[in-house]
Amino acid sequence: MTVVGAVRWLGLRSAHLHLASLGAVALCIILWIRAKTVDQDERGNAERRALFVGLWPPTLWLIGDSLRKPQ
Repeated sequence: MTVVGAVRWLGLRSAHLHLASLGAVALCIILWIRAKTVDQDERGNAERRALFVGLWPPTLWLIGDSLRKPQ
């Protein structure tokens, strides 16, 4: 079973994945801003967390685009 097949089996639509992608962008920005408010010792971890979440949107968007295509 492929990733797209598994997502279809779960009943998700392309709009759900596109919204999740936009939500991940917002979460990344929030985490990045929050990283600027923590002390210097914890800042590296907080920035890495924001960058990690920033990697999710393209993946979620492309899975959403794959769901739009007919089987």
